[in-house]
Amino acid sequence: MPSKKRRRKEERPKIHPKNKYSDNPPDFALLASLYPTFKPFVFYTREGRPRIDWTDFNATRELTRVLLLHDHNLHWWIPDGQLCPTVPNRSNYIHWIEDLLSSHIIPRDNSNEDNVRGFDIGTGANCIYPLLGASLLGWSFVASEMTDVAIEWAERNVKNNPNISELIEIRKVKCSQNTLSSEGLSVESSYSEEREGLPSSSLDMPAGEDKSYNGPSILVDVVRDGETFDFCMCNPPFFESFEEAGLNPRTSCGGTYEEMVCPGGEKAFITRIIEDSVVLKQSFRWYTSMVGRKVNLKFLVSKLRQVGVTVVKTTEFVQGKTCRWGLAWSFVPPATKIVTPHVTEKNILSFMLEGIQRQFGAIHVLRSVESFFLAGGASCKLNASSFVVDITASADHCNALLNNDVKHIDEVASCSNVQEAPSNLCFRILVFQQIPGTLLVKGSLQHRDSALSGLFSSIVQQLEASLRQKFCKEKTGTNYI
Repeated sequence: MPSKKRRRKEERPKIHPKNKYSDNPPDFALLASLYPTFKPFVFYTREGRPRIDWTDFNATRELTRVLLLHDHNLHWWIPDGQLCPTVPNRSNYIHWIEDLLSSHIIPRDNSNEDNVRGFDIGTGANCIYPLLGASLLGWSFVASEMTDVAIEWAERNVKNNPNISELIEIRKVKCSQNTLSSEGLSVESSYSEEREGLPSSSLDMPAGEDKSYNGPSILVDVVRDGETFDFCMCNPPFFESFEEAGLNPRTSCGGTYEEMVCPGGEKAFITRIIEDSVVLKQSFRWYTSMVGRKVNLKFLVSKLRQVGVTVVKTTEFVQGKTCRWGLAWSFVPPATKIVTPHVTEKNILSFMLEGIQRQFGAIHVLRSVESFFLAGGASCKLNASSFVVDITASADHCNALLNNDVKHIDEVASCSNVQEAPSNLCFRILVFQQIPGTLLVKGSLQHRDSALSGLFSSIVQQLEASLRQKFCKEKTGTNYI
């Protein structure tokens, strides 16, 4: 009988509970009986299970078409070669954004909660996110795109669904003469690093390790003056070359050069979205993007901490054997009251500190944890023998910690008597020695029903960034357990 530890290790995140396919995955046999055009693509295993050939673009495109028609009443098509989306996976992303918006972590400026406005970066010919967001939730969208073919088919897909067509605007991105084409003829950037308010030095990548994005505008110069949005979303070009994009022989979802590839891959592309968000700031409640590689997620979270965002959220999207990650951030100050029934927060968050310099040990990290929270005005009780710090923080203390509004330790000594009122955030930080140079830091929420418990994750991430900057040789990102 497998051990509990083995079973726990094999557990993986599940499809979003609001997803139409969470309890009822697509029934290929039923779809084949209802839609004759899909039937030729369905075959049966020896056990009698219906399957399709995922390496056949025509099969995956027809599956997407019938799912959108059967389950969402959407009329949809794309020409050969364009990127073909998978409906369950894209639905996960939509519902995750729904969770972010309904959590009220970031407050809205207007009281009309039903009037949600999104921005889809690089919508493609498929225009899948605006179609799903408008049909499922009644959201309105601006969808950006730069190629004529993609714009033509995105507009067709919108017009073929007149019940939601007024909710979706397709906006063409102007390509400068210096925009990098698929032939790679230009290496000039179409984006100026000297824009007012953009701390270009804070996002510089090490020479020889990463490439900068040199494509057309993403948000800056596409978002119009005075426009505001509740969120942006993006399925970025994941690959650095077309050869790399073709390395997965198990699937064939198509995709043009512009959809699949940019120099520096998704890391460079999303870094440019981060740079644009520094300029646009509160024009969006939430900036979000899908991420294809976990190592890039760590890098990007670290970049976000550098530019001073107020909140960072991550999630994992799972469909079959495919994993993608969601990254969200905001510059809007978080609301005091966070928790709603729509979003559940973890009681325990842990992260590893690796590459710690030899002169530092667990006690040094523990005392630095205490100093971090005292500098924000919170109450701390340190137990050196157990390597534990108990923290009690008010709403003002939490905001100070998240906004880096810290004081000198001697100025906040009087804050050590903060009482554990029900409205306060109470949690415990433990430091565990692993192997030389590696520590495990665990945060444990003590009172889950506190109005501030939704801030727990963000505060732990802020602590992690502070400790990593102070003690670690390598400034890698967070891997929360």
